[in-house]
Amino acid sequence: MAAKQFKQGSGRIGYPSDVTDEEWAFCAPYLTLMKEDAPQHEHPMRSIFNALRYMVRAGCPWRMIPNDLAPWYTVQQQTQRWIKAGSFEVMAHDLRNVLRLVAEKNSQPSAVILDGRTIQSTPESGHRAGYDGYKRKKGSKVHAAVDTLGNLLALKVTAANEQERAQVADLAADVQKATGEHVEMAYVDQGYTGEEPAAAAAQGIRLVVVKLEEAKRGFVLLPRRWVVERSFAWASRFRRLARDYERLPQTVAGLHWLAFLTLMLNSFFHQSA
Repeated sequence: MAAKQFKQGSGRIGYPSDVTDEEWAFCAPYLTLMKEDAPQHEHPMRSIFNALRYMVRAGCPWRMIPNDLAPWYTVQQQTQRWIKAGSFEVMAHDLRNVLRLVAEKNSQPSAVILDGRTIQSTPESGHRAGYDGYKRKKGSKVHAAVDTLGNLLALKVTAANEQERAQVADLAADVQKATGEHVEMAYVDQGYTGEEPAAAAAQGIRLVVVKLEEAKRGFVLLPRRWVVERSFAWASRFRRLARDYERLPQTVAGLHWLAFLTLMLNSFFHQSA
């Protein structure tokens, strides 16, 4: 089926990645860091947000953002302001609460799933890349915590040679901060085995290692653990996240928050990603 196109207020034909009117009504309060009539607002904020969503979804370089959207340098500068202000993260947390209530669950989860995803480095990110011996890949590693619905709770970006177990303390602290210390259990794979990660998570969280049975071979759908793998698969639809194209790890983290936010917006407003 051909991608749906629709007209914006200016009469231009929009892109599938553009926010709808309903989505923008939700997002605008979080993204407006100054008054709408401020002289710095040479370009509409919605156009800037649409340009950013297009870049992340399509995977193009900043400088190749289409000319009918806001200029690339304006989009890049405003994106850094949003990331620094935590706009995407706050929006994602609020929307996650709503989605959980819609799914007839408590607004705050009591269980999470932790895992890491290695993404290939590029010349832009090479100075901070590391080698992941297990994946045989040089790049960065995205450590994430998701709830049982697959929605993002916490995120940390490191060099690929950093171990998952070493990030448990930071992820656990961020998870408890985001949920008001409501989480009691975290499901992890065998890479988190040992006393050190268990002690690091001792902020009211108990690590539960989901082991792969030795008798099984090939792909195995592990209980609970499959949720975070599905979340990483969702993120892979955003081509800008297929590799580490950013100079700063904060930008990588911010764009991941934007990707998961986009997925949650689509889910809440009944749209396909």
